[in-house]
Amino acid sequence: MNILLVEDERKTIQYIKKGLEEHGYEVDTAEDGKSGKNLAFRNEYNLIITDVMMPHLNGTDLCKELRKAKNETPILMLTALGDTDDVVAGLDSGADDYLAKPFEFKELLARIRALTKRQPKLPVNENQIRFADLILDLNSKSVVRAGKKIELTSKEFSLLEYFLRNQGRVIPRAELSKHVWNVDFDTGTNMVEVYVNYLRKKIDKDFESTLIHTQFGMRYILQES
Repeated sequence: MNILLVEDERKTIQYIKKGLEEHGYEVDTAEDGKSGKNLAFRNEYNLIITDVMMPHLNGTDLCKELRKAKNETPILMLTALGDTDDVVAGLDSGADDYLAKPFEFKELLARIRALTKRQPKLPVNENQIRFADLILDLNSKSVVRAGKKIELTSKEFSLLEYFLRNQGRVIPRAELSKHVWNVDFDTGTNMVEVYVNYLRKKIDKDFESTLIHTQFGMRYILQES
């Protein structure tokens, strides 16, 4: 079972990570909310454990962003703040449970078992293609990034779909021309560059990280940075 631990105190990270691994869990760690968000978008986890007070992005906002992006992974919040208002704020942000520090490790294990048991991982939707915080739905022909719906033309949608089916691979312009437009590459036109720029303005311009990158020699790659 894979768990993401987001916590800014290294001693706490070491304590929890060691204990969980001794009980058979696989644990990825992040020391701030922003790094935790990137890992949560990039990988599949059975559970996310996050502190509340963290640099760059606090645990409450991390929960909100994950839920806004339709990430339904169970979330357990850890914090030294134990007031009722803090508990309510954490749960309202999308967290599934709340554990105040300090805590007994056996109680943490019990919370983990309860969350992963009552919220089994949903089956993968074969009609959706995901990359980072972007979701392309083949049935509805819709695209969502970080919870925001993006309107694309038919050709822009086809171009994005090809990028998603070849994520992490350098794609020559000629290949895009052939597979998206069904034509042999014509050196006298900048059609591919024009549509790639259209697509970039819609899926990259207003977001934190860039997904479509230009490589030397008229080639492109879909990767997060």
